Amino acid sequence: MTLNSLFAQYLEWMCIGGRSEHTLRAYNRNLAKLLAALGQDARPKALTAFSLQNFCGYLRLAGLSDNSIAQTLAAAKSFVSWAYNEGIYSDNFAEAVRGPRRPLRVPKVPSIDHMQQMLEGSPSSSWPERDQLILELLYGCALRNSELVGMNLDDRLKADEWLVRGKGKKQRKVIVGEFARLALTNYLPTRSRVLALHPNDTAALILNLRGDRITTRSVGRLVKQIAVAKGLPRETHPHVFRHAYAAHRLEKGAHLSDLKTLLGHARLATTLIYSGGTNWKRMRESYDRTFKR
Repeated sequence: MTLNSLFAQYLEWMCIGGRSEHTLRAYNRNLAKLLAALGQDARPKALTAFSLQNFCGYLRLAGLSDNSIAQTLAAAKSFVSWAYNEGIYSDNFAEAVRGPRRPLRVPKVPSIDHMQQMLEGSPSSSWPERDQLILELLYGCALRNSELVGMNLDDRLKADEWLVRGKGKKQRKVIVGEFARLALTNYLPTRSRVLALHPNDTAALILNLRGDRITTRSVGRLVKQIAVAKGLPRETHPHVFRHAYAAHRLEKGAHLSDLKTLLGHARLATTLIYSGGTNWKRMRESYDRTFKR
């Protein structure tokens, strides 16, 4: 048995586990780098803590950034953990390997005024009702692109509460605000008309004009087109809305623990990124409110 065949089994296991296509491609690419360093015919015993640490050094000499090295090492560690659970390795030696620490990067987000500019007025597109709903859900519910396209009509729990499926098939509830509910009311009759002509995917909430579930690629293209038409940067993409939601809520005084739940983060440290460091204005306000003598 070669490492190459084990990598294929591992990726198949990840696919069955419901990992996204993006994740599978990234892991496949990173494991291919490891295989190229060890040799295409390498056996499982060729992968050790020592060879994995040397591999990180090789990537650094090759000019890869700390972030790229950390991502590649994460794929290798995940594989070793799987192989250990499968009984292929007697211990999870990869846990002992330390890679570079990823730099903390605060996401760049548009201002509240820029978001208002993006959301105001009906989009100039082939399906403005649908596209307005897409914008309102991305910003008002802080949805990931994959969560948006995965929404079904029967995921509505209440008028202002929906169930979405996030990373790793995790589910969470999101609050749908007034503007998103209004956009939904305007969109549903047009959705019914499209399905009357093309009854292809009756479960999906967001459709394309052929009656199929919209794709993440299509959403990204629509967001960019609308952003450019409204004078925003071409680099605007769906995840910018999620970043903006988090940053703007913190700016208005939201609690980090509440925001963590709304964003569906597993760790509070992930949510802390949006704070951009210490907000002294908010800290002073909290001090004055809670520590009066």
